[in-house]
Amino acid sequence: MFDYDFSPYRQPRNSVVAQRGMVATAQPLAAQAGLDMLKKGGNAVDAAIATAACLTVVEPTSNGIGSDAFALIWTKGKLHGLNASGVAPQSISIEAIRARGYDKMPVHGLEPVIVPGAPAAWAECSRRFGRLPLSEVLKPAVEYAENGFPVSPVVARNWQHAFKGYTKTFKDPMFESWFNTFAPDGKAPAAGELWSSPAHARSLKAIADSNAEDFYKGELADRIDRFSRQHGGFLRKSDLENYRPQWVDPISINYHGYDIWELPPNGQGLVALLGLNILKQFDLGGKNYIDTYHKQIEALKLAFSDGKAYITDPRDMGEEVAALLSENYAAARARLIGSTALDPAPGTLPKGGTVYLATADSDGTMVSFIQSNFMGFGSGIVIPDTGISMQNRGHTFSLNPKDANALAPGKKTYHTIIPGFLTRDGQPLGPFGVMGGYMQPQGHLQVVSHLIDDHLHPQAALDAPRWQWIEGKTVWVESDFPNAAAQALSRRGHDIRVALETGSFGRGQIILRDPETGVLSGGSESRADGFIAAW
Repeated sequence: MFDYDFSPYRQPRNSVVAQRGMVATAQPLAAQAGLDMLKKGGNAVDAAIATAACLTVVEPTSNGIGSDAFALIWTKGKLHGLNASGVAPQSISIEAIRARGYDKMPVHGLEPVIVPGAPAAWAECSRRFGRLPLSEVLKPAVEYAENGFPVSPVVARNWQHAFKGYTKTFKDPMFESWFNTFAPDGKAPAAGELWSSPAHARSLKAIADSNAEDFYKGELADRIDRFSRQHGGFLRKSDLENYRPQWVDPISINYHGYDIWELPPNGQGLVALLGLNILKQFDLGGKNYIDTYHKQIEALKLAFSDGKAYITDPRDMGEEVAALLSENYAAARARLIGSTALDPAPGTLPKGGTVYLATADSDGTMVSFIQSNFMGFGSGIVIPDTGISMQNRGHTFSLNPKDANALAPGKKTYHTIIPGFLTRDGQPLGPFGVMGGYMQPQGHLQVVSHLIDDHLHPQAALDAPRWQWIEGKTVWVESDFPNAAAQALSRRGHDIRVALETGSFGRGQIILRDPETGVLSGGSESRADGFIAAW
């Protein structure tokens, strides 16, 4: 299936191979928690839930109990999609936010907090496809929260960065619980130091024992409501009570014989498909050809400009997804790509700090799962005595009533987190994902191209140096990005800037299954504390 001995990158790592089960994520402790579920008789769905819940404890810098989540689940010959992103509170409005002196949605505080969907995602996936009770699946997360764990290096670095910034900016009493929870000794934990959160453990246990009902209708919901009212927030218990995750039909395009699957809006998986649909209009030379990099960047820029213009709550999109993914539209957008960098603009349609994990089991069930607080710890709001760190997804809403993604009560916003999945000729190949805000569709495009165009094995596809479009003609590249290619892109009009840190270039995981043998091949992110637990 792959040439496992080939990797064009320095310090190469090989893919992990196994047959009975595999869990890939950025945290070894979480990956092993998922593998434990497989060994207890659970399936890939149980493993995904256990890993996701564990990640709220061992990687709180990227996600928490107050996260949103999305999933793609292949089981019994079909791909299922779950949208567990939250909705804006019923009491919020553009006028109410502007009355507080904001001309755009703030990043921190209670204003950008919308209904979290992650606990509902765990319960719903468990109910529909799991084998083990949720109380069993969440045990590893509860134990790590209660008894503590040594913080891993990349998480410690991100934790300390957040603490330094929050110390300067979080002066309102509403942020006191963040410091009590994540810096109880007046500092962020260093790599290797033990950290625990008994309150987080109690919340996870309440969610596990009630199949998430406690979070949306019980005591935890009461605590969230009470804190929001006390500090002038918009979220209420009634918003939580009325929330339901949604099963949706995934969307796809065919890229050089492979079907690339994403979830439909409100997620930005559409951007990845738009970019690949444009890119396939060209005959790409080879991995190191400057023209390949140039066309990838230009295709992505056009895709993003369309995504930012049109992606919002799916109820407000009509037939736009099908129009955007049409071959005619892709061809028209491809014709805009010339030999030099362009400033992208959305096309005219025909009328009409995230965590990612992948799991697979021996029965062929595979899961692509992603959850996030958005922007590191999210809103900076932690509900006292619960360990619940709330996301700030409302930040992506627009306060311009004319924009597609304008803030409105009960509305879903443009969402950055996206799981991916590959199939060929109706046969599942497996889950993939690259987390990291607006880097995610860029990472999806690059990883898919490495797998399909360059025939790289999963680990090599993840290890490849990445580029990241920022805005206009500005493109960041990693320090090990080929210097000759960077210079050539600069001559084509791209504003190339070399980044010293890799944190913004995404963190990915891949598991692919050989349809004939059932052998699993996995790759995990070298830019994080990536790990694959295999059986």
